[in-house]
Amino acid sequence: MVVLLFLIGLLSAFVGSVAGLGGGVIMVPLLLFLGDQFEAFSWASPQAIVGVSLVVMIFTGLSSTLSYVKHGRVDRKVGILLLGGSVPGGILGSYLNQYFETDGFSLFFGFVMIAVSLLFFLPRKRSSKTLFSGGMERKKELDGKTYTYQISLLMGLTLSFGVGMLSGLLGIGGGSLLVPAMILLFQIPAHIATATSMFIIFFASLFSSGTHIYLGHVVWEYTIYFIPGAYLGGMLGAYVNRGMRGQAVEWFLRILLILIGIRLIWQGIG
Repeated sequence: MVVLLFLIGLLSAFVGSVAGLGGGVIMVPLLLFLGDQFEAFSWASPQAIVGVSLVVMIFTGLSSTLSYVKHGRVDRKVGILLLGGSVPGGILGSYLNQYFETDGFSLFFGFVMIAVSLLFFLPRKRSSKTLFSGGMERKKELDGKTYTYQISLLMGLTLSFGVGMLSGLLGIGGGSLLVPAMILLFQIPAHIATATSMFIIFFASLFSSGTHIYLGHVVWEYTIYFIPGAYLGGMLGAYVNRGMRGQAVEWFLRILLILIGIRLIWQGIG
Protein backbone atom coordinates (compact mmCIF):
# COMPACT_ATOMS: atom_id res chain seq x y z
CA MET A 1 0.00 0.00 0.00
CA VAL A 2 2.80 2.42 0.92
CA VAL A 3 4.60 1.85 -2.40
CA LEU A 4 1.36 2.28 -4.35
CA LEU A 5 0.57 5.58 -2.65
CA PHE A 6 4.12 6.79 -3.32
CA LEU A 7 3.77 5.89 -7.03
CA ILE A 8 0.38 7.59 -7.30
CA GLY A 9 1.90 10.74 -5.80
CA LEU A 10 4.88 10.52 -8.16
CA LEU A 11 2.81 9.98 -11.33
CA SER A 12 0.21 12.62 -10.45
CA ALA A 13 2.81 15.26 -9.64
CA PHE A 14 4.94 14.46 -12.68
CA VAL A 15 2.06 14.80 -15.16
CA GLY A 16 0.65 17.79 -13.31
CA SER A 17 3.96 19.62 -13.26
CA VAL A 18 4.62 19.04 -16.98
CA ALA A 19 1.23 20.50 -17.86
CA GLY A 20 1.00 23.07 -15.05
CA LEU A 21 -2.13 21.40 -13.66
CA GLY A 22 -0.90 20.53 -10.19
CA GLY A 23 -1.50 16.78 -10.24
CA GLY A 24 -5.07 16.72 -8.97
CA VAL A 25 -6.41 15.90 -12.44
CA ILE A 26 -4.62 12.55 -12.14
CA MET A 27 -4.88 11.86 -8.42
CA VAL A 28 -8.58 12.67 -7.96
CA PRO A 29 -10.01 10.40 -10.70
CA LEU A 30 -7.52 7.64 -9.89
CA LEU A 31 -8.48 7.61 -6.19
CA LEU A 32 -12.17 7.79 -7.10
CA PHE A 33 -11.70 4.65 -9.21
CA LEU A 34 -9.67 2.83 -6.53
CA GLY A 35 -12.19 3.79 -3.85
CA ASP A 36 -14.99 2.35 -5.96
CA GLN A 37 -13.19 -0.92 -6.76
CA PHE A 38 -11.03 -1.90 -3.76
CA GLU A 39 -11.80 -2.30 -0.06
CA ALA A 40 -8.34 -1.00 0.89
CA PHE A 41 -9.41 2.40 -0.48
CA SER A 42 -12.78 2.50 1.29
CA TRP A 43 -11.61 5.68 3.03
CA ALA A 44 -11.53 7.50 -0.33
CA SER A 45 -14.76 9.53 -0.27
CA PRO A 46 -14.94 12.58 -2.58
CA GLN A 47 -14.28 14.86 0.38
CA ALA A 48 -11.29 12.82 1.61
CA ILE A 49 -9.85 12.60 -1.92
CA VAL A 50 -10.02 16.35 -2.49
CA GLY A 51 -8.54 17.02 0.95
CA VAL A 52 -5.64 14.65 0.28
CA SER A 53 -5.12 16.03 -3.22
CA LEU A 54 -4.88 19.64 -2.06
CA VAL A 55 -2.45 18.82 0.76
CA VAL A 56 -0.26 16.83 -1.62
CA MET A 57 -0.37 19.65 -4.17
CA ILE A 58 1.39 21.92 -1.68
CA PHE A 59 4.48 19.75 -2.11
CA THR A 60 4.02 19.29 -5.86
CA GLY A 61 3.69 23.04 -6.24
CA LEU A 62 6.68 23.75 -3.99
CA SER A 63 9.12 21.50 -5.86
CA SER A 64 7.87 22.59 -9.29
CA THR A 65 7.90 26.28 -8.39
CA LEU A 66 11.45 26.16 -7.03
CA SER A 67 12.62 24.60 -10.30
CA TYR A 68 10.65 26.97 -12.55
CA VAL A 69 11.74 30.09 -10.60
CA LYS A 70 15.36 28.97 -10.81
CA HIS A 71 15.10 28.91 -14.61
CA GLY A 72 13.22 32.22 -14.87
CA ARG A 73 9.93 30.83 -16.18
CA VAL A 74 7.51 32.19 -13.57
CA ASP A 75 5.79 35.55 -14.11
CA ARG A 76 5.47 36.50 -10.46
CA LYS A 77 3.39 39.66 -11.00
CA VAL A 78 0.76 37.74 -12.96
CA GLY A 79 0.90 34.97 -10.37
CA ILE A 80 0.33 37.36 -7.46
CA LEU A 81 -2.57 39.05 -9.30
CA LEU A 82 -4.32 35.74 -9.95
CA LEU A 83 -3.73 34.62 -6.36
CA GLY A 84 -5.89 37.58 -5.32
CA GLY A 85 -8.93 35.78 -6.75
CA SER A 86 -7.96 32.13 -6.45
CA VAL A 87 -7.33 32.13 -2.68
CA PRO A 88 -10.82 33.30 -1.59
CA GLY A 89 -12.38 31.21 -4.37
CA GLY A 90 -10.49 28.14 -3.16
CA ILE A 91 -11.69 28.60 0.40
CA LEU A 92 -15.31 28.87 -0.79
CA GLY A 93 -14.98 25.82 -3.06
CA SER A 94 -13.44 23.77 -0.27
CA TYR A 95 -16.43 24.56 1.93
CA LEU A 96 -18.94 23.66 -0.83
CA ASN A 97 -17.20 20.33 -1.48
CA GLN A 98 -18.82 18.68 1.55
CA TYR A 99 -22.22 18.73 -0.18
CA PHE A 100 -21.17 16.59 -3.19
CA GLU A 101 -22.01 12.90 -3.65
CA THR A 102 -19.68 10.51 -5.52
CA ASP A 103 -21.59 10.11 -8.81
CA GLY A 104 -22.46 13.77 -9.16
CA PHE A 105 -18.89 14.68 -8.27
CA SER A 106 -17.41 12.46 -11.01
CA LEU A 107 -19.91 13.55 -13.66
CA PHE A 108 -19.45 17.26 -12.99
CA PHE A 109 -15.66 16.91 -12.88
CA GLY A 110 -15.71 15.06 -16.22
CA PHE A 111 -17.76 17.69 -18.02
CA VAL A 112 -15.48 20.43 -16.66
CA MET A 113 -12.42 18.65 -18.08
CA ILE A 114 -14.02 18.13 -21.51
CA ALA A 115 -15.11 21.78 -21.67
CA VAL A 116 -11.63 23.00 -20.80
CA SER A 117 -9.94 20.75 -23.35
CA LEU A 118 -12.19 22.13 -26.10
CA LEU A 119 -10.93 25.64 -25.38
CA PHE A 120 -7.63 24.72 -27.03
CA PHE A 121 -9.39 24.08 -30.35
CA LEU A 122 -10.77 27.63 -30.56
CA PRO A 123 -9.24 29.81 -33.32
CA ARG A 124 -6.28 31.88 -32.15
CA LYS A 125 -5.99 35.63 -32.62
CA ARG A 126 -2.96 36.56 -34.72
CA SER A 127 -2.68 40.15 -33.52
CA SER A 128 -0.60 41.14 -30.54
CA LYS A 129 -3.70 42.37 -28.68
CA THR A 130 -5.44 40.07 -26.26
CA LEU A 131 -9.16 39.41 -26.10
CA PHE A 132 -9.35 41.60 -23.00
CA SER A 133 -7.22 44.67 -23.73
CA GLY A 134 -5.94 47.06 -21.12
CA GLY A 135 -4.76 46.29 -17.64
CA MET A 136 -1.29 45.06 -16.75
CA GLU A 137 1.26 44.95 -19.58
CA ARG A 138 4.01 42.37 -19.23
CA LYS A 139 7.29 41.71 -21.03
CA LYS A 140 9.31 38.59 -20.27
CA GLU A 141 12.40 37.04 -21.83
CA LEU A 142 12.57 33.26 -22.12
CA ASP A 143 15.11 31.13 -24.01
CA GLY A 144 16.49 34.16 -25.83
CA LYS A 145 13.09 35.46 -27.00
CA THR A 146 11.13 38.39 -25.59
CA TYR A 147 7.37 37.94 -25.15
CA THR A 148 4.86 40.74 -24.56
CA TYR A 149 1.28 40.26 -23.36
CA GLN A 150 -1.46 41.96 -21.35
CA ILE A 151 -3.72 40.74 -18.58
CA SER A 152 -6.95 42.54 -17.67
CA LEU A 153 -7.02 43.15 -13.91
CA LEU A 154 -10.79 42.74 -13.53
CA MET A 155 -10.97 39.73 -15.84
CA GLY A 156 -7.94 38.16 -14.18
CA LEU A 157 -9.40 38.48 -10.68
CA THR A 158 -12.87 37.30 -11.75
CA LEU A 159 -11.47 34.33 -13.65
CA SER A 160 -9.08 33.31 -10.88
CA PHE A 161 -11.89 33.45 -8.29
CA GLY A 162 -13.98 31.03 -10.37
CA VAL A 163 -10.97 28.80 -10.99
CA GLY A 164 -10.07 28.86 -7.30
CA MET A 165 -13.60 27.84 -6.36
CA LEU A 166 -13.50 24.86 -8.74
CA SER A 167 -10.04 23.99 -7.41
CA GLY A 168 -11.25 23.80 -3.82
CA LEU A 169 -14.40 22.00 -4.91
CA LEU A 170 -12.76 19.41 -7.14
CA GLY A 171 -9.20 19.21 -5.78
CA ILE A 172 -7.72 19.83 -9.24
CA GLY A 173 -5.39 22.67 -8.31
CA GLY A 174 -6.94 25.18 -10.68
CA GLY A 175 -4.24 24.76 -13.32
CA SER A 176 -6.53 22.84 -15.65
CA LEU A 177 -8.48 26.07 -16.08
CA LEU A 178 -5.81 28.70 -15.40
CA VAL A 179 -3.35 27.42 -17.99
CA PRO A 180 -5.84 27.46 -20.91
CA ALA A 181 -7.09 30.88 -19.78
CA MET A 182 -3.60 32.37 -19.66
CA ILE A 183 -2.71 30.90 -23.07
CA LEU A 184 -5.97 31.56 -24.91
CA LEU A 185 -7.34 34.75 -23.31
CA PHE A 186 -4.14 36.61 -22.46
CA GLN A 187 -1.74 35.03 -25.01
CA ILE A 188 0.82 34.14 -22.37
CA PRO A 189 3.32 31.63 -23.84
CA ALA A 190 2.65 28.03 -22.81
CA HIS A 191 5.92 27.58 -20.89
CA ILE A 192 5.37 30.76 -18.87
CA ALA A 193 1.70 29.87 -18.28
CA THR A 194 2.47 26.37 -16.94
CA ALA A 195 5.27 27.64 -14.68
CA THR A 196 3.18 30.53 -13.35
CA SER A 197 0.28 28.15 -12.79
CA MET A 198 2.41 25.97 -10.51
CA PHE A 199 3.44 29.10 -8.58
CA ILE A 200 -0.25 29.94 -8.06
CA ILE A 201 -1.16 26.34 -7.20
CA PHE A 202 1.44 26.20 -4.44
CA PHE A 203 0.11 29.22 -2.56
CA ALA A 204 -3.58 28.60 -3.30
CA SER A 205 -3.29 24.99 -2.08
CA LEU A 206 -2.02 26.22 1.29
CA PHE A 207 -5.33 28.01 1.90
CA SER A 208 -7.67 25.48 0.23
CA SER A 209 -6.12 22.54 2.07
CA GLY A 210 -6.39 24.48 5.33
CA THR A 211 -10.17 24.61 4.88
CA HIS A 212 -10.33 20.84 4.25
CA ILE A 213 -8.12 20.18 7.28
CA TYR A 214 -10.47 22.31 9.41
CA LEU A 215 -13.48 20.36 8.08
CA GLY A 216 -11.75 17.04 8.90
CA HIS A 217 -11.49 15.83 5.29
CA VAL A 218 -7.78 14.95 5.30
CA VAL A 219 -6.99 11.31 6.16
CA TRP A 220 -3.46 11.83 7.46
CA GLU A 221 -2.53 8.15 7.85
CA TYR A 222 -2.65 7.84 4.04
CA THR A 223 -1.80 11.40 2.99
CA ILE A 224 1.78 11.30 4.32
CA TYR A 225 2.68 8.48 1.92
CA PHE A 226 1.74 10.51 -1.17
CA ILE A 227 3.99 13.45 -0.27
CA PRO A 228 7.53 12.10 -1.03
CA GLY A 229 6.45 10.92 -4.49
CA ALA A 230 4.67 14.21 -5.16
CA TYR A 231 7.74 16.28 -4.29
CA LEU A 232 9.98 14.16 -6.54
CA GLY A 233 7.41 14.07 -9.34
CA GLY A 234 7.06 17.86 -9.27
CA MET A 235 10.80 18.31 -9.85
CA LEU A 236 10.91 15.72 -12.62
CA GLY A 237 7.89 17.22 -14.39
CA ALA A 238 9.41 20.70 -14.35
CA TYR A 239 12.62 19.27 -15.84
CA VAL A 240 10.75 17.52 -18.68
CA ASN A 241 8.65 20.63 -19.36
CA ARG A 242 11.78 22.70 -20.01
CA GLY A 243 12.72 20.35 -22.87
CA MET A 244 9.30 20.52 -24.60
CA ARG A 245 8.19 22.98 -27.28
CA GLY A 246 5.23 25.22 -26.41
CA GLN A 247 3.00 23.51 -28.97
CA ALA A 248 3.86 20.11 -27.52
CA VAL A 249 2.81 21.33 -24.07
CA GLU A 250 -0.56 22.42 -25.47
CA TRP A 251 -1.19 19.08 -27.19
CA PHE A 252 -0.24 17.29 -24.00
CA LEU A 253 -2.91 19.34 -22.20
CA ARG A 254 -5.57 18.66 -24.82
CA ILE A 255 -5.15 14.90 -24.81
CA LEU A 256 -4.79 14.63 -21.04
CA LEU A 257 -7.93 16.61 -20.24
CA ILE A 258 -10.08 14.81 -22.83
CA LEU A 259 -9.06 11.36 -21.56
CA ILE A 260 -9.68 12.29 -17.94
CA GLY A 261 -13.02 13.89 -18.78
CA ILE A 262 -14.27 10.82 -20.67
CA ARG A 263 -13.18 8.51 -17.86
CA LEU A 264 -14.96 10.53 -15.18
CA ILE A 265 -18.18 10.93 -17.16
CA TRP A 266 -18.24 7.16 -17.71
CA GLN A 267 -17.70 6.60 -14.00
CA GLY A 268 -20.39 9.14 -13.08
CA ILE A 269 -23.11 7.56 -15.23
CA GLY A 270 -22.01 3.96 -14.59
